[in-house]
Formats: sequence, structure tokens, C-alpha cells
Amino acid sequence: MERRIQSAAERARRTRSDITLVAVTKKFSAEAIRNAYQAGLRDFGENYVQEFAQKQPELRDTSEARFHLIGHLQSNKARLASELFHVIETADSAKLLARLDAAAADLKTSPRVLIEVKLSDEKDKTGALPEELPQLLDAARECTRISVSGLMTMPPWSTDPEQSRSYFQELARLARQNGLTELSMGMSGDFEVAIEEGATIIRVGTALFGPRPKPHKPPLPLAS
Repeated sequence: MERRIQSAAERARRTRSDITLVAVTKKFSAEAIRNAYQAGLRDFGENYVQEFAQKQPELRDTSEARFHLIGHLQSNKARLASELFHVIETADSAKLLARLDAAAADLKTSPRVLIEVKLSDEKDKTGALPEELPQLLDAARECTRISVSGLMTMPPWSTDPEQSRSYFQELARLARQNGLTELSMGMSGDFEVAIEEGATIIRVGTALFGPRPKPHKPPLPLAS
């Protein structure tokens, strides 16, 4: 993994230290997170607030870990997310920004925030539309506790990493246009292309941990 990240950075004439590897641990246990922490990883990505809330009490001994929320965030979970996560990568509305700011002020936390941008026409994808960005950034400037530092996106899934390149290029263009420095883009199948296009955060799960554990199903009763 490190060799692949380094090689991609070199092709783009970038330094490895510019790129944060977020280990995606949704559906993996707190023990798996601790093992990865002990192996040297420090940034971890979770998709579901409630799932991580159940793991977090078991991770008191990972004091240097930084936890990223990389799944869709409902506004009614803004307070809990502000309490649990160091980075929230999926803000997508002015209402959510305001709730995160109010929660952070109350809890005296200061999570970093990225705006998720929807660049594909897939119905199941979430995120703000590109034309909504100016309005959201205006809303962010009204916040006193949180600050928006960048953008995040998820292109359509493909077995060909090159299919993601145009989406990464567009996110980088939007970030430059709006004076933002962080770009969270690229997953197990396309993170090298993302690095070539300027990613500062890559979100990698399967390439690090293998397939996610399947939910446990109780055995079927024996036929009588």
C-alpha cells in the first residue's frame, strides 16, 4: 500500500506527507481498529454514526487516532457526530453546517468539515450539487466553531480506475475555484488516480483489510 501511494505521489511530483491515508473500518470491530492503530495507522473512516458510537468506548487507548465520518450525515445526528469525530467529510447543506456549528460550540469541539459534492447523476449518491457550493460556503463563513477546509466526492463505481479521473479533476477544479485546500477522493480501486489528480485524503478499506465481514445470520431451524 505504501509503495503504491509513494509511486502515485512521485508521478504527480508530490510528497507522501501531503496525503492522508484514511483506513475505512465500517463493519469492522474495535479490535480491528486497535490492531491497525498499533501497526501505525492513525486516521480511520466510519460510515455510520451509531455504529461508531458503539465502538468508541472500546477505543480509549487510541489517543492519537483521528476518526473521520465519511458516510451520509442526517442533521438530527449532528451533535453526536460532533462529539465522536475529528473530521466530518459529508456536510451537504446549510442546515447541517449550522447544526454542526451549534453542537461544536456547545460541546467545545472543533471538527474539521468537508463538503460532499455530488458529481454524478446516480440517484443513490448524496452530496451538494456544484452550483450549491457558493451558498454553502457563505453559510460556512457564518459559523464560529467549525470551518470548511475542503471537498469530498465519490464517483460512480467502476472496475476501471480511469473512469474516476474526470470526477477527480472536476472536484479539484471546484476546490481551486473556491480557495479550498483539502480534497478527499479515491478509494481502494482508484486512489492512485486520485493522488495523481491532487487528493489530500484517500479512503481505503478493502485494499487494507480485505472484504468486510458479513452480518451474522442465525442458523436456520432443522426441518422436522
